[in-house]
Amino acid sequence: MASHRRPKQPSRTRRVTVLTATAAAAVALTAQGAQAEPKASKKEVKEKVDKLYEDAEGATEKYNGAKDKQKKLEKEVGNLQDSVARGQDDLNDMRNGLGSMATAQYRTGGVDPSVQLFLSSDPDSYLDKASTLDQMSSKQAEALKKIQTKQRNLAQQRQEAADKLKDLDDTRKELGEKKQDIQKKLSKARSLLNSLTADDRAKLAAQQARADRASASRVDLGSDASASQRAAAALSAAKSKIGSPYVWGATGPSSFDCSGLTSWAYQQAGVSLPRTSQAQAGAGTHVGRGQLAPGDLVIFYGDQHHIGFYAGNGQVLHAPKPGAGVRYESINNMPFQFGVRIG
Repeated sequence: MASHRRPKQPSRTRRVTVLTATAAAAVALTAQGAQAEPKASKKEVKEKVDKLYEDAEGATEKYNGAKDKQKKLEKEVGNLQDSVARGQDDLNDMRNGLGSMATAQYRTGGVDPSVQLFLSSDPDSYLDKASTLDQMSSKQAEALKKIQTKQRNLAQQRQEAADKLKDLDDTRKELGEKKQDIQKKLSKARSLLNSLTADDRAKLAAQQARADRASASRVDLGSDASASQRAAAALSAAKSKIGSPYVWGATGPSSFDCSGLTSWAYQQAGVSLPRTSQAQAGAGTHVGRGQLAPGDLVIFYGDQHHIGFYAGNGQVLHAPKPGAGVRYESINNMPFQFGVRIG
């Protein structure tokens, strides 16, 4: 007869031994996996950080555009609201004037039917019906027509103000999203830099400082005799800010982003430029690389997200990126698109 004994369970000691061996194997595999993904070199980290800074600058110019749109919308909404308020006051005066006509008619023997209609419990309905009344005097007819026109204009302005308020609300939301996008990119860049050793971080910082110092002291710009008076004045203003830090969204006078520097410098020369690099790209006459003169704006990258000044002898003066000050660099360091000569 076959035995029906239950199989013998492994002892507690054996179970602990098996679990320990499994854990040890997992640790070994984890260690092997970590070894399979070597730590990024200083060069690789720098390349990734530079790309993040470039992306952040593109996002910054979009943010600047949304910020500029917000300012314009706020001004337009304020003007419309003021206009509506003044228009309502004018309309009230017109209605009061028509009411005075009614009072005078009552005293002299009766109220014109058209005026009765206007002063009814539904005064707006009279506008469509009043034109059919033959009893209106020419003066009353003219007053009614003006009121009707004023009401229609006010209705249009109120609708326009409501549309712009919605656009303003959408723009504010867009601003918040773009700000978060920039901050995420900059935060990721900081995390990558912090992943380096203290020695590597110090070397990168020293490299950046050398680039800033060299910008101010050893750049041969040649002659700027070909620059126009305004362009020369704008370039001179920008030169006075060499070493000022790049800060996204900043327009001076102590810190700048790329288009903030160009717009601030030209403002010192009495010229008002749009806020963003893309808008500034259309603010003057386009010139080729061989036609560049000192003070011309220089547009870089296919999406036109970076801008600087042509300073002469193949050099541009610009606010390059976070962590760097306003400085000179070779025009060859970035993908050149075209120059812009401000008239």
